[in-house]
Amino acid sequence: MNSRLSLLLFLFLVIVPLSRSSIFKTFSSITSPKSPLSSIVLPLSGNVFPLGYYSVLLKIGNPPKAFQFDIDTGSDVTWVQCNAPCSGCTVGPPFQYTPKANTVPCSDPICSALHWPNKPQCPNPKEQCDYEVEYADQGSSMGALVTDQFPLTTLNGAIVQPRLAFGCGYDQSFPSAHPPPATAGVLGLGKGKISILSQLVSAGVTRNVVGHCLSSKGGGYLFFGDNLIPSTGVAWTPLLSPDNHYTTGAAEILFNGKPTGLKGLKLIFDTGSSYTYFNSKTYQTIVKLIETDLKATPLKDAKEDKTLPICWKGAKPFKSVLDVKTYFKTLTINFTNGRKNTQLQIPPESYLIISNTGNVCLGLLNGSEVGLQDSNVIGDISMQGLMVIYDNEKQQLGWVTADCNKLPRS
Repeated sequence: MNSRLSLLLFLFLVIVPLSRSSIFKTFSSITSPKSPLSSIVLPLSGNVFPLGYYSVLLKIGNPPKAFQFDIDTGSDVTWVQCNAPCSGCTVGPPFQYTPKANTVPCSDPICSALHWPNKPQCPNPKEQCDYEVEYADQGSSMGALVTDQFPLTTLNGAIVQPRLAFGCGYDQSFPSAHPPPATAGVLGLGKGKISILSQLVSAGVTRNVVGHCLSSKGGGYLFFGDNLIPSTGVAWTPLLSPDNHYTTGAAEILFNGKPTGLKGLKLIFDTGSSYTYFNSKTYQTIVKLIETDLKATPLKDAKEDKTLPICWKGAKPFKSVLDVKTYFKTLTINFTNGRKNTQLQIPPESYLIISNTGNVCLGLLNGSEVGLQDSNVIGDISMQGLMVIYDNEKQQLGWVTADCNKLPRS
C-alpha cells in the first residue's frame, strides 16, 4: 500500500467497553449554556485519497487554542495529544494541549461512565481518571481525562462554551507501517455517554443528532443537531440498539441492480475508516463480480501498484474516476428492515480511487484480513456526496444526496 495511506489508523473502532451509564449531575450543571437548542455546523478538511481522512478544527480553553481532530463516528472518546510530555506524539508542542488544573478525579461519575461496566482502578479516589482506547488496528492512546471549555457558535448565532470531558493523551502508539495522520487527536462522535455528542446533549446545547457531508473534492462539513435535516428526500433505516456503534441490520447487496446472494448483512457507518470493508465472503463475491464484468474492457491488472490491494491500468494514465466510470457497475445496499425497502446507492466513484500513477484502484477491502472478523464497515469513500445523519433520538440513520462543497448557513 502507498505510504500515504494508513488505512487502519483511521478505522477507529473502539474495542474497549463504551459507556452507557448516565452522565453525572454535577457535570451537566457546570456545562449548561444559556441558549436554546440549536445546531452547530463546522467545516471539514481532508479527503479519501491521498490524505486518507477528514478532520475538523475545534478550539479548546480560555483563551481558546485551535486543534485539528480526525472525525470518528466509530468511537466515543475524544482525545488530544498532550504536552505532558508526550510519548509517541505526532505533532509538536505548538499543536499539543497544555493541561491545566482540570484533571477529572477517579471519584467523579464521568470517570465511572468512561470505564463502565468496569470500575476505575484507583486506590485513592482523588487520583486522576486515566483513559485508554484501543483501535481495530492495535493503535492506542493513553492519558488522563480532563475538562475544559469548547467555544462554539450555533446556527442561531449564540456563542456557547460548554465544559466537556476529553482525554489528554500523553502516550500514543501507532503500530502500522504507515505514518499516522498529522492531526492533534480524535473527535469521538459515537453513541456512548463520553462522546462529544452525548456531552453536548447533556449540556443542553443541541439535540442528540450528528451528521456529516463529505465532499469528493475534499472538505465538507460536520453538524450537531437536527436543524439541517431536510423535511423530504431523506432515506432512513433503523439503527440496531443498544449496539455501541452506528450499526444497521438486515441488508443485502445488489450488483448492477441484480441480487448477489449476499443477504442479512449488518453495516457499521464509520468516518474513522477511509475505505469500505466487507467480511471475507462478501468481499470475495463482490471482487469476483467486478473482475468478471471487467473482462470485456481494456483494463488490465496493475499488480505493480501497491496503493491498494487491487488496481487496474489502462492504455494511458487516468486523471479521474470519471474516466473509468463506464467500466464499473453500481453497488446497491438494500435495507430490508420490515418496512419499505430503503436503498443506498454506491456508484463507481464511491468505491474507486485514482492512484498517483494514474491507475484505478478498488476502495473496497477485506475486513477479515485486518481483524474486523465478520464486520462490514461503510467508510468515507462510500459516503461522499451524501448528507449522512445519525439520529440517536429516533434510533435511525439517514442519507440524502447533497452539495458537500457548500457550507450550510441556515
